[in-house]
Amino acid sequence: MRSDNIKKGINKVPHRSLLYATGVSKQAMKKPFIGIASSFSDLVPGHIGMRDLERQIEKGIHSGGGQSFVFGVPAICDGIAMGHSGMRYSLPSRDLIADCVESVASAHQLDGLVLLTNCDKITPGMLIAAMRLDIPCIVVSAGPMLDGKCKNETLTMIRGSFEAIGKFRSGEITEEKLYEMEASCCPSAGSCQGLYTANTMACLTEVMGMSLPFCATASAVSAQKRQIAFDSGVKIVELVEKDIKPSKIITKDAIRNAITVDLALGGSTNSILHLLAIANSGDIDITLEDFAQLSAQIRQIIKLDPSALPTMSDLHNAGGIPGVIKTLMEKDGVLKNLKTLCGLSLKDIAKQAWVDNNIVHKLDNPISTEAGLAVLKGNIAPDGAVVKISGVEKECWTFEGTAKVFNSEEEAMEGIEKDKVKAGDVVVIRYEGPKGGPGMREMLAPTSLLVGKGLGKKCALITDGRFSGGTRGLCIGHICPEAPDGGLIAYIEDGDKISIDIPNRKVNLEVSEDVIALRKQKYQPLEPKALKGYLSKYRKTVQSASLGAITK
Repeated sequence: MRSDNIKKGINKVPHRSLLYATGVSKQAMKKPFIGIASSFSDLVPGHIGMRDLERQIEKGIHSGGGQSFVFGVPAICDGIAMGHSGMRYSLPSRDLIADCVESVASAHQLDGLVLLTNCDKITPGMLIAAMRLDIPCIVVSAGPMLDGKCKNETLTMIRGSFEAIGKFRSGEITEEKLYEMEASCCPSAGSCQGLYTANTMACLTEVMGMSLPFCATASAVSAQKRQIAFDSGVKIVELVEKDIKPSKIITKDAIRNAITVDLALGGSTNSILHLLAIANSGDIDITLEDFAQLSAQIRQIIKLDPSALPTMSDLHNAGGIPGVIKTLMEKDGVLKNLKTLCGLSLKDIAKQAWVDNNIVHKLDNPISTEAGLAVLKGNIAPDGAVVKISGVEKECWTFEGTAKVFNSEEEAMEGIEKDKVKAGDVVVIRYEGPKGGPGMREMLAPTSLLVGKGLGKKCALITDGRFSGGTRGLCIGHICPEAPDGGLIAYIEDGDKISIDIPNRKVNLEVSEDVIALRKQKYQPLEPKALKGYLSKYRKTVQSASLGAITK
């Protein structure tokens, strides 16, 4: 066992004495050492129930014949970090999490890991660590929260808070109603109810075979989630005994399966960043071209909040991810039949699955003729940009508007709140990319404000930043190259015409090359933000969003 490096032989007397100090018995010293990388936090609603899940995982590990060790991993709630300087730390925390898991598991020579995760950057951070370490690992995502209810109106966090602010600002609801919705939209532990980044990544983790069936959709407060946690604890000991490593599960075909399901679901655009980064950590050749290629082949068959009323609870009751797999595998070649770490192949899972085709549509009856996500290119984004088509009304798939330019999210919020943005405008938010932010903040607040003010179908928004999975409307993110790297977005001026063509995957600035050349000669770039500490290091090492915003 790998852990023999810290527990076997005469020269490991000091190591064993320290392990005995933790409560490990002489009998347990012979067992596989299994780490539980827990992202429990009192600060993050999706993680507050993890103390109970830790116990269930521990029980499973000991029942399976292992010795468990819980260690902590940082967690950030994107909703709480949203709309202020704290959001700059969200995406960078993905690398911090990966570094923490790698460091603890390597320093203590653990034989395997249970990765207890849920919210936005924790799941991809843990998967990046799993690929780096390449020791047996299994993921337990803590699950979505219950749907909110306000006087029998079903609410999600996005509809009941961010979008409710816009409705209040526009006079559609009273202040009293706003506060009623605020108090009702997040009623339990768990990740926010829609197909936002946390739940998207949980679904894709299950598709790739790194978590047990139904782990992605089982509610955080359900008995089923506790059972999955226990079973995962038992399973990790078996994975160690059989030496089943992440590199045997997360292959190029597995990631392409995840991309296919992502496109069919219409998940968060953040998933593109994360799948690219996970592939990079395993030296797997996946690029934006894989997304573009598969996007041309798949149609959206599921539509959940924020793009529609159904939530993750509805998806779970409709058959969960096994039901999605069953539906997609009805047509040969859509998904590769790969083994998962639970021991079943995708075909095995599909055979056992039940599916409600009112929620998960059949391939010959798709919700949309387009995939749920798309990669756009053009003179504004020669290296690519992304859009969540599932959140865009079909009437807005082609759009030409007038640029209204802002150099930060705060400037944009002020402009929208003061009615400087009108119908027909294309809001441009720049200097919010991986380097420019730094940290590539999510623009959920301005997009939700536009929707709440009734401009969701009348305006577009483009940015070198990114969007929450809760974003809806004609919003294009990850514009590459970003402004500090000399991207064309840096030279856009108020009044410029911008054209967006989703069916043909184009986004262009309708200004002549001569005019652009003159602007480049006169352009004065913004001074980089004065930084110290983690963000300063991050800005120096982060790469383009087109590469997954990886750090080198």
